[in-house]
Amino acid sequence: MTSYQYLSLRFGTFSLGETVAKTPNYFWPVTYSEKSTVPIIRIRRLRPEIDSDIPIPRYMTSNCSGMDMCCSVEKEQLLEVGAIRVIPTGIAISLPVGFEAQVRPRSGLASKHGIGIINSPGTIDADYRGEIKIALINLGDKPYTVCRGDRIAQLVIQRVYQAQLELVDTLDETQRDDGGFGHTGN
Repeated sequence: MTSYQYLSLRFGTFSLGETVAKTPNYFWPVTYSEKSTVPIIRIRRLRPEIDSDIPIPRYMTSNCSGMDMCCSVEKEQLLEVGAIRVIPTGIAISLPVGFEAQVRPRSGLASKHGIGIINSPGTIDADYRGEIKIALINLGDKPYTVCRGDRIAQLVIQRVYQAQLELVDTLDETQRDDGGFGHTGN
């Protein structure tokens, strides 16, 4: 039988009748409370026996929108110019209903090395429980090596809504109307 580690992430101080100390870049396992307005994200290490050295996603400063995600490659992965490679993170998450996780590129990797995410932003739905993998693309002018533990993406949590669709014969008119690409002249 495989053992799994379960962690819940929160950031900051909450009125839950518990004391949560503030320490930069470290998060404590906590339980869900109806009083909290911050979503609780449950994280599971898929291979705890080999990936315990890989940091779980974390906010690097107190006002970050995205949590840095690290890769759990077993050995260095060379990303040739123009190549796409799917990189494992070794984690799966459980999002509350009504939320999604967006996987976005890290600006430093993009501006310094031309490394992006091919389907940016990638969407992790609330009902997905598989491993989060990052589809990196090298848009730079030289090969790039992805090493174990590298921060390769950001994870941004967003509220989402499932809309109700209504089929109609006409739509309300607007000033733009059906003006598409380049409709403003730029």
